[in-house]
Amino acid sequence: MRAVVQRVSSSRVRVDGEVVGEINLGVNVLVGISKEDSVEDLKYIKDKIINLRIFEDENDKMNHSLLDVKGDILAISQFTLYGDCRKGRRPNFMNAKSGEEAKILYDKFIEMLKETGLKVETGEFGAHMQVDIQNDGPVTILLDSFKQF
Repeated sequence: MRAVVQRVSSSRVRVDGEVVGEINLGVNVLVGISKEDSVEDLKYIKDKIINLRIFEDENDKMNHSLLDVKGDILAISQFTLYGDCRKGRRPNFMNAKSGEEAKILYDKFIEMLKETGLKVETGEFGAHMQVDIQNDGPVTILLDSFKQF
């Protein structure tokens, strides 16, 4: 599982011109699920996201987590995170989990995030979306459950 985590002052996602998810202070998370992913990968990424110390404390040091600041999460599915561009010019998405199987894990991941008690908003799985991200910092962290060991 891959996640691009961006600390934001605000973020919103639209489908067909209509806002379907919107947050203030927190993180925008682009989520990619691979053919190899399991619930253990979801747990690993969820724990990393909510505990990353990427918010400043009173001394302007990144010492606070999403839980500490009670920030929001906007989680958006993005299979293109598994685009392999090593050969040719067109990305190969063979490692991304397909359709309904990916949606099952994505929905489980969203459920896990909501169990944290934080505000969680989402995009629409499989839809063409426009995402407005007000990256704060900028702070952008790449997470990959395959690289956890």
